[in-house]
Formats: sequence, structure tokens, C-alpha cells
Amino acid sequence: MEMREIEIFLTLAEELHFSRTAERLSISPARVSQSIKKQERRIGAPLFDRTTRAVRLSPLGEQLYQALKGGYLQIMQGIATAQATADGTAGTLTLGTLGPYSMQIKNIIDLFLARHPNARLQHREIQPASPLDLLKSGDLDMAYLWLPVREPDLTVRPTPHTSEVLLMVSADHPYAEQDTICLEDLGDCTMVEGRSIPSYMEEVFNPRHTPSGRPVRRGPKVTTWQETLSVVSSGQATAAVTAEVADFYSWPSLAFVPIRDAPLCQWCFVSRTSSETPLIRAFARAAADSHQPGGLYSSNGSVPTATTC
Repeated sequence: MEMREIEIFLTLAEELHFSRTAERLSISPARVSQSIKKQERRIGAPLFDRTTRAVRLSPLGEQLYQALKGGYLQIMQGIATAQATADGTAGTLTLGTLGPYSMQIKNIIDLFLARHPNARLQHREIQPASPLDLLKSGDLDMAYLWLPVREPDLTVRPTPHTSEVLLMVSADHPYAEQDTICLEDLGDCTMVEGRSIPSYMEEVFNPRHTPSGRPVRRGPKVTTWQETLSVVSSGQATAAVTAEVADFYSWPSLAFVPIRDAPLCQWCFVSRTSSETPLIRAFARAAADSHQPGGLYSSNGSVPTATTC
């Protein structure tokens, strides 16, 4: 917004009359009207409510007027705030992550906040034993989870992030000194069990059967990540986890063994399809743009599209 346009807006906000504004600024009423329409197109919402009898500031116009009465910095901040209010990117986005995995998407978070200075990000911790509960209850706007997510009411946006899968065992477990194991070896293990997790998500880490069909025993049911760590470190059960866990939880009582034939764990952002907001879409754009030049997710130039499962 140029200074002349700011002057026209402020004068009209005070006069609330196009002809008087034009007379005061020694321009035509048409010039006043053109300037205001241009500003409204740029911001994306009406600044004035007009009738044949009266001109009044709209709520958004009043907000901008109060900001523009300050100095240049307040003017620029006021314009940005008005635009964010108009396009829906002002407000709080609640993002859920599992333990240390917010570090994995720090570049996305930084880009989102840089693009939308009037947005705030609130973090909530997701429990692996119940990964969808906070999202489905409405306590989260978005969640950063592992694939697959196959729920009819959720929209899934894949990311290029992948993680190797390890088996977390107690330090005195028979596998603790192994360089690697294979999925078939899980038939000799007892795995933790989540309390509220779709079976298809649980089996990414803790399958019910080995590749040859041997059953994999289940141990204590856990509710929180801390319970998982305690159950495993005490030797009551084992749990397959991603490589990032080994970096953040290098306890003396725990050991991490690579599972050499386990598929890589893939990550995604998930939101409720019925509750899509401009803030969610803005965060999704930041995620798409943060990984490779041009916003590409994959080396062949294709971008995984959001899917409703």
C-alpha cells in the first residue's frame, strides 16, 4: 500500500464521505473510490460498508484504521494483520507430534511462521499408543504421523520423510548385542500393545505375525510413551521404533537393534476433512514448499497429493 493510498484511506475513515474526502485531498471522488477498491482487492475484504445514505468503516476497516494511525512500522503491521484476518491465516494452529519428531519438521514450522507472522503454533504431544485420539476429538488441527492412515474422515498429506525401523529392547535382552535382526526374529519377542490404535497402524512397528506366519506375542498394554520406555527397559516387552528414538532416548537400560528387512517408516500430515481451514492449507503449502526447490516432494518432480482415506 503506497503512502498516497494510506492517506486516502485515513481521510475517508475520518470523513466517512467520498466527496468531502476528495475535496480535502484535492482529488476527484472517482479517484477516492478507485483507491479504496484497490486496497480492498489487495487485502481481500471490504474496508467500508457503503449504502446510498451512509459510509461506515467495516470491522476490518476499523482494525486497519487503528493500526494506520501509528508510525510506518505499525502501518505495515496493520496491513499484514488485515490481510491475514481477511484470508484466514491469523489465529492458532494446533499441531500434534510424537515426542522428538517436531525436530524432524522444524524447517516446515519455521517457513510457516515466517510466511504468516499473525499465526501462532501450539504444540501438543501425541501418544503412540493412541495416535488418532486427539485429532478425532478436535484437540488438534493437524497431526504428524506415520503411514498408513486409513480413516474415512481424515485427509492425509504424505511427506518425503522416512525413518529406519529398529527394535528397542532392554540392555540385557538376548538381542541387545546383535548387529541386526530380521522380521522373522520377532517371533521370539514379546511386543508392547497400544490401547487405542488401529491395528493397521500398530502393525507397521509391532506385527502380529512374522513373514513365515509365526505369531508374535503381545505383552503389557501401554497408554503413554513413558510407559512404553519403562516396560521395555524393565525387560517386560520389546517395541519397534524409528531410528530417531535411539538418538533421543539413549538410556543405559535400553538397546536399539536395526531390523534389516523392515520397510522404511513413511511420514505424513493428517487433518480432519470436515474441519479444513485456511491455516491448515497454509501449513500444508509450507510443508510442500520446504523440502526441495520449487516445492517438490520427490526427485521425479511429482508432488504427492492430499488424499481423503
